[in-house]
Amino acid sequence: MVEKEGKIWAIGGGKGGTGKSFVTSAMGTYIAGKGKRVILIDIDIGGANLHSFFGISRPKKSLTDFFEAGASLNKLAVKTGIDNMSLITGDIHSLASDNIKFTQKLKLFRHIMKLNKHYVIIDLGAGSHNNTIDTFLMADKKIVILEPEITSVENMYHFIKNALFRKLRMSLREYGFKDIVEQMWERREEYNIKSLRELMDCIRDNFSYVGDIIDKELSDFKLYLILNKIRSSDDILIGSSMKSILMKYLGVDTKFVGFVEYDDSVWRSMRERRPFMLNYSLSRSAKEVEVFTENLLKGKEIKLSRN
Repeated sequence: MVEKEGKIWAIGGGKGGTGKSFVTSAMGTYIAGKGKRVILIDIDIGGANLHSFFGISRPKKSLTDFFEAGASLNKLAVKTGIDNMSLITGDIHSLASDNIKFTQKLKLFRHIMKLNKHYVIIDLGAGSHNNTIDTFLMADKKIVILEPEITSVENMYHFIKNALFRKLRMSLREYGFKDIVEQMWERREEYNIKSLRELMDCIRDNFSYVGDIIDKELSDFKLYLILNKIRSSDDILIGSSMKSILMKYLGVDTKFVGFVEYDDSVWRSMRERRPFMLNYSLSRSAKEVEVFTENLLKGKEIKLSRN
Protein backbone atom coordinates (compact mmCIF):
# COMPACT_ATOMS: atom_id res chain seq x y z
CA MET A 1 0.00 0.00 0.00
CA VAL A 2 1.43 3.40 -1.02
CA GLU A 3 1.20 6.08 1.68
CA LYS A 4 0.04 9.58 0.96
CA GLU A 5 2.95 11.91 0.37
CA GLY A 6 2.24 14.37 3.17
CA LYS A 7 2.74 18.07 2.63
CA ILE A 8 4.88 18.97 5.66
CA TRP A 9 8.14 17.18 6.43
CA ALA A 10 10.27 17.89 9.51
CA ILE A 11 13.93 16.91 9.78
CA GLY A 12 15.12 16.38 13.35
CA GLY A 13 17.29 14.15 15.48
CA GLY A 14 18.40 15.99 18.61
CA LYS A 15 22.15 16.30 18.04
CA GLY A 16 23.73 19.12 16.06
CA GLY A 17 26.12 18.38 13.23
CA THR A 18 24.43 15.23 11.95
CA GLY A 19 23.71 16.77 8.55
CA LYS A 20 20.08 17.86 8.88
CA SER A 21 20.65 20.97 6.77
CA PHE A 22 22.50 19.04 4.07
CA VAL A 23 19.73 16.44 3.85
CA THR A 24 17.04 19.15 3.81
CA SER A 25 18.74 21.08 1.00
CA ALA A 26 19.48 17.94 -1.03
CA MET A 27 15.98 16.49 -0.72
CA GLY A 28 14.39 19.82 -1.53
CA THR A 29 16.54 20.23 -4.64
CA TYR A 30 15.66 16.75 -5.87
CA ILE A 31 11.91 17.18 -5.30
CA ALA A 32 11.88 20.64 -6.90
CA GLY A 33 13.65 19.10 -9.90
CA LYS A 34 10.62 16.84 -10.34
CA GLY A 35 8.47 19.91 -10.93
CA LYS A 36 7.02 20.17 -7.41
CA ARG A 37 6.77 23.51 -5.61
CA VAL A 38 8.92 23.35 -2.49
CA ILE A 39 9.57 25.74 0.36
CA LEU A 40 12.31 25.11 2.90
CA ILE A 41 12.06 26.53 6.41
CA ASP A 42 15.23 26.76 8.47
CA ILE A 43 13.88 26.88 11.98
CA ASP A 44 17.25 26.39 13.66
CA ILE A 45 16.90 29.59 15.66
CA GLY A 46 20.26 31.14 16.37
CA GLY A 47 22.11 28.71 14.11
CA ALA A 48 20.30 28.96 10.79
CA ASN A 49 22.67 28.00 7.96
CA LEU A 50 20.51 26.38 5.30
CA HIS A 51 21.13 29.30 2.95
CA SER A 52 24.82 28.38 2.85
CA PHE A 53 24.02 25.13 1.02
CA PHE A 54 22.73 27.20 -1.91
CA GLY A 55 25.60 29.65 -1.95
CA ILE A 56 23.38 32.59 -1.07
CA SER A 57 24.02 35.32 1.50
CA ARG A 58 22.19 35.30 4.80
CA PRO A 59 18.66 36.53 4.01
CA LYS A 60 17.75 39.91 5.48
CA LYS A 61 14.20 38.73 6.00
CA SER A 62 13.55 35.96 8.53
CA LEU A 63 11.03 34.62 11.01
CA THR A 64 11.86 37.66 13.13
CA ASP A 65 9.60 39.61 10.76
CA PHE A 66 6.84 37.03 11.19
CA PHE A 67 6.89 37.12 15.00
CA GLU A 68 7.58 40.82 15.48
CA ALA A 69 6.09 42.57 12.46
CA GLY A 70 3.34 40.17 11.42
CA ALA A 71 4.84 39.58 7.96
CA SER A 72 3.35 36.70 6.00
CA LEU A 73 5.52 33.64 5.43
CA ASN A 74 5.19 34.01 1.66
CA LYS A 75 6.78 37.48 1.84
CA LEU A 76 9.70 36.09 3.85
CA ALA A 77 10.59 33.44 1.29
CA VAL A 78 13.71 34.13 -0.77
CA LYS A 79 14.91 32.52 -3.98
CA THR A 80 17.38 29.66 -3.69
CA GLY A 81 18.56 29.63 -7.28
CA ILE A 82 16.69 26.35 -7.75
CA ASP A 83 13.56 26.42 -9.89
CA ASN A 84 10.35 25.76 -7.91
CA MET A 85 12.07 26.19 -4.52
CA SER A 86 12.32 29.05 -2.00
CA LEU A 87 13.65 29.41 1.54
CA ILE A 88 12.56 30.99 4.81
CA THR A 89 15.26 31.36 7.42
CA GLY A 90 14.74 31.22 11.18
CA ASP A 91 17.46 33.65 12.13
CA ILE A 92 15.58 35.33 14.97
CA HIS A 93 17.73 38.08 16.46
CA SER A 94 15.74 39.08 19.50
CA LEU A 95 14.07 35.81 20.47
CA ALA A 96 15.62 32.66 21.89
CA SER A 97 13.83 29.46 20.92
CA ASP A 98 12.59 28.95 24.46
CA ASN A 99 11.13 32.48 24.55
CA ILE A 100 8.67 31.93 21.70
CA LYS A 101 5.25 31.95 23.29
CA PHE A 102 2.81 29.09 22.89
CA THR A 103 0.34 31.29 21.01
CA GLN A 104 3.12 32.47 18.66
CA LYS A 105 4.07 28.89 17.96
CA LEU A 106 0.49 27.89 17.16
CA LYS A 107 0.18 30.88 14.83
CA LEU A 108 3.35 29.83 13.01
CA PHE A 109 2.03 26.28 12.61
CA ARG A 110 -1.27 27.54 11.19
CA HIS A 111 0.54 29.68 8.64
CA ILE A 112 2.91 26.85 7.67
CA MET A 113 -0.07 24.60 7.00
CA LYS A 114 -1.60 27.23 4.72
CA LEU A 115 1.47 27.64 2.50
CA ASN A 116 0.52 27.00 -1.12
CA LYS A 117 3.29 24.51 -1.89
CA HIS A 118 3.44 20.84 -2.72
CA TYR A 119 6.03 20.32 0.00
CA VAL A 120 7.19 22.25 3.06
CA ILE A 121 10.44 20.84 4.44
CA ILE A 122 11.47 22.08 7.89
CA ASP A 123 15.07 21.94 9.11
CA LEU A 124 14.88 21.73 12.92
CA GLY A 125 17.51 22.91 15.34
CA ALA A 126 19.52 20.74 17.71
CA GLY A 127 18.25 19.73 21.12
CA SER A 128 14.93 18.61 22.54
CA HIS A 129 13.28 21.89 23.52
CA ASN A 130 9.48 21.79 23.51
CA ASN A 131 9.25 24.22 20.58
CA THR A 132 11.52 21.97 18.51
CA ILE A 133 9.59 18.85 19.50
CA ASP A 134 6.21 20.46 18.82
CA THR A 135 7.32 21.47 15.33
CA PHE A 136 8.45 17.89 14.76
CA LEU A 137 5.09 16.55 15.98
CA MET A 138 3.18 18.95 13.74
CA ALA A 139 4.69 17.46 10.56
CA ASP A 140 3.02 14.93 8.31
CA LYS A 141 6.31 13.08 7.96
CA LYS A 142 8.72 12.94 10.88
CA ILE A 143 12.24 12.33 9.61
CA VAL A 144 15.28 11.75 11.84
CA ILE A 145 18.91 12.00 10.77
CA LEU A 146 21.45 9.76 12.45
CA GLU A 147 25.21 9.48 12.29
CA PRO A 148 26.83 6.08 12.98
CA GLU A 149 28.35 7.14 16.30
CA ILE A 150 27.28 6.60 19.88
CA THR A 151 26.51 10.23 20.81
CA SER A 152 24.30 10.64 17.76
CA VAL A 153 22.44 7.41 18.56
CA GLU A 154 21.91 8.44 22.19
CA ASN A 155 20.76 11.95 21.29
CA MET A 156 18.35 10.69 18.65
CA TYR A 157 16.83 8.14 21.03
CA HIS A 158 16.47 10.84 23.70
CA PHE A 159 14.83 13.16 21.15
CA ILE A 160 12.32 10.53 20.00
CA LYS A 161 11.53 9.45 23.57
CA ASN A 162 10.82 13.07 24.55
CA ALA A 163 8.70 13.63 21.45
CA LEU A 164 6.65 10.48 22.07
CA PHE A 165 6.13 11.27 25.76
CA ARG A 166 5.06 14.83 24.93
CA LYS A 167 2.67 13.56 22.27
CA LEU A 168 1.24 11.08 24.77
CA ARG A 169 0.75 13.69 27.49
CA MET A 170 -0.70 16.31 25.16
CA SER A 171 -3.11 13.83 23.57
CA LEU A 172 -4.45 12.51 26.87
CA ARG A 173 -4.68 16.03 28.33
CA GLU A 174 -7.38 16.79 25.78
CA TYR A 175 -9.43 13.91 27.19
CA GLY A 176 -8.67 14.79 30.82
CA PHE A 177 -6.34 11.83 31.41
CA LYS A 178 -2.93 13.57 31.59
CA ASP A 179 -2.55 12.70 35.28
CA ILE A 180 -2.76 8.97 34.54
CA VAL A 181 0.38 9.14 32.40
CA GLU A 182 2.35 11.22 34.88
CA GLN A 183 1.30 9.23 37.94
CA MET A 184 2.06 5.85 36.40
CA TRP A 185 5.42 7.08 35.13
CA GLU A 186 6.31 8.41 38.59
CA ARG A 187 5.37 5.01 40.05
CA ARG A 188 7.09 3.04 37.28
CA GLU A 189 9.18 0.99 39.72
CA GLU A 190 6.02 -0.15 41.50
CA TYR A 191 4.48 -1.17 38.17
CA ASN A 192 7.80 -2.62 36.91
CA ILE A 193 7.79 -0.23 33.95
CA LYS A 194 11.18 0.08 32.24
CA SER A 195 10.29 1.85 28.99
CA LEU A 196 7.68 4.08 27.39
CA ARG A 197 6.30 1.10 25.52
CA GLU A 198 5.78 -0.75 28.81
CA LEU A 199 4.14 2.40 30.23
CA MET A 200 1.63 2.45 27.39
CA ASP A 201 1.02 -1.30 27.70
CA CYS A 202 0.45 -0.88 31.44
CA ILE A 203 -2.06 1.91 30.82
CA ARG A 204 -3.86 -0.29 28.30
CA ASP A 205 -4.02 -3.15 30.82
CA ASN A 206 -5.31 -0.98 33.66
CA PHE A 207 -7.45 1.54 31.76
CA SER A 208 -8.74 -0.02 28.55
CA TYR A 209 -10.68 3.09 27.58
CA VAL A 210 -7.50 5.18 27.83
CA GLY A 211 -5.64 2.55 25.81
CA ASP A 212 -8.09 3.06 22.96
CA ILE A 213 -7.35 6.78 23.02
CA ILE A 214 -3.59 6.14 22.97
CA ASP A 215 -3.92 3.87 19.94
CA LYS A 216 -5.99 6.46 18.12
CA GLU A 217 -3.83 9.48 18.95
CA LEU A 218 -0.49 7.79 18.30
CA SER A 219 -1.51 6.08 15.06
CA ASP A 220 0.22 8.83 13.05
CA PHE A 221 3.44 8.76 15.08
CA LYS A 222 5.65 7.14 12.47
CA LEU A 223 9.32 7.81 11.90
CA TYR A 224 11.50 7.81 8.81
CA LEU A 225 15.19 7.20 9.50
CA ILE A 226 18.13 8.37 7.37
CA LEU A 227 21.75 7.46 8.13
CA ASN A 228 24.30 10.11 7.21
CA LYS A 229 28.09 10.00 6.86
CA ILE A 230 28.45 6.23 6.80
CA ARG A 231 31.92 4.84 6.12
CA SER A 232 31.36 1.08 5.92
CA SER A 233 28.73 -1.55 5.24
CA ASP A 234 28.63 -2.24 8.99
CA ASP A 235 27.44 1.34 9.56
CA ILE A 236 24.37 0.65 7.44
CA LEU A 237 23.29 -2.04 9.90
CA ILE A 238 22.85 0.67 12.54
CA GLY A 239 19.75 1.80 10.67
CA SER A 240 18.13 -1.61 10.99
CA SER A 241 19.23 -1.88 14.63
CA MET A 242 17.73 1.51 15.54
CA LYS A 243 14.47 0.54 13.87
CA SER A 244 14.28 -2.53 16.12
CA ILE A 245 15.26 -0.58 19.25
CA LEU A 246 12.64 2.11 18.67
CA MET A 247 9.94 -0.53 18.26
CA LYS A 248 11.06 -2.62 21.25
CA TYR A 249 11.42 0.19 23.79
CA LEU A 250 9.11 2.91 22.46
CA GLY A 251 6.68 0.98 20.27
CA VAL A 252 7.37 3.38 17.40
CA ASP A 253 6.81 2.30 13.81
CA THR A 254 10.03 3.28 12.01
CA LYS A 255 11.03 2.97 8.38
CA PHE A 256 14.72 2.97 7.48
CA VAL A 257 14.55 4.82 4.17
CA GLY A 258 18.22 5.12 3.24
CA PHE A 259 21.72 6.38 3.86
CA VAL A 260 24.43 8.68 2.52
CA GLU A 261 28.11 7.86 2.51
CA TYR A 262 30.65 10.27 3.93
CA ASP A 263 31.65 12.47 1.00
CA ASP A 264 34.14 15.36 0.88
CA SER A 265 32.22 16.82 -2.05
CA VAL A 266 29.54 18.01 0.41
CA TRP A 267 31.82 20.60 2.00
CA ARG A 268 33.46 21.29 -1.36
CA SER A 269 30.09 22.24 -2.84
CA MET A 270 29.58 24.72 0.02
CA ARG A 271 33.02 26.21 -0.54
CA GLU A 272 32.24 26.49 -4.25
CA ARG A 273 28.86 28.07 -3.33
CA ARG A 274 26.97 25.62 -5.52
CA PRO A 275 24.08 23.32 -4.49
CA PHE A 276 25.41 19.80 -3.97
CA MET A 277 22.70 18.05 -6.01
CA LEU A 278 23.56 20.22 -9.03
CA ASN A 279 27.32 20.41 -8.63
CA TYR A 280 27.80 16.69 -7.95
CA SER A 281 24.69 15.25 -9.53
CA LEU A 282 26.53 12.15 -10.79
CA SER A 283 28.19 11.31 -7.47
CA ARG A 284 27.29 8.21 -5.50
CA SER A 285 26.07 10.38 -2.61
CA ALA A 286 23.68 12.25 -4.91
CA LYS A 287 22.25 8.94 -6.09
CA GLU A 288 21.82 7.85 -2.46
CA VAL A 289 19.90 11.06 -1.75
CA GLU A 290 17.64 10.30 -4.70
CA VAL A 291 16.98 6.79 -3.36
CA PHE A 292 15.91 7.81 0.14
CA THR A 293 13.92 10.80 -1.12
CA GLU A 294 11.96 8.52 -3.46
CA ASN A 295 11.39 6.16 -0.54
CA LEU A 296 10.06 9.06 1.52
CA LEU A 297 7.77 10.15 -1.29
CA LYS A 298 6.38 6.64 -1.64
CA GLY A 299 6.46 5.60 2.02
CA LYS A 300 8.88 2.77 1.32
CA GLU A 301 11.97 1.39 3.04
CA ILE A 302 15.40 0.80 1.61
CA LYS A 303 16.03 -2.68 0.26
CA LEU A 304 19.20 -4.06 1.79
CA SER A 305 20.89 -6.90 -0.04
CA ARG A 306 21.75 -9.91 2.09
CA ASN A 307 25.02 -11.61 1.29
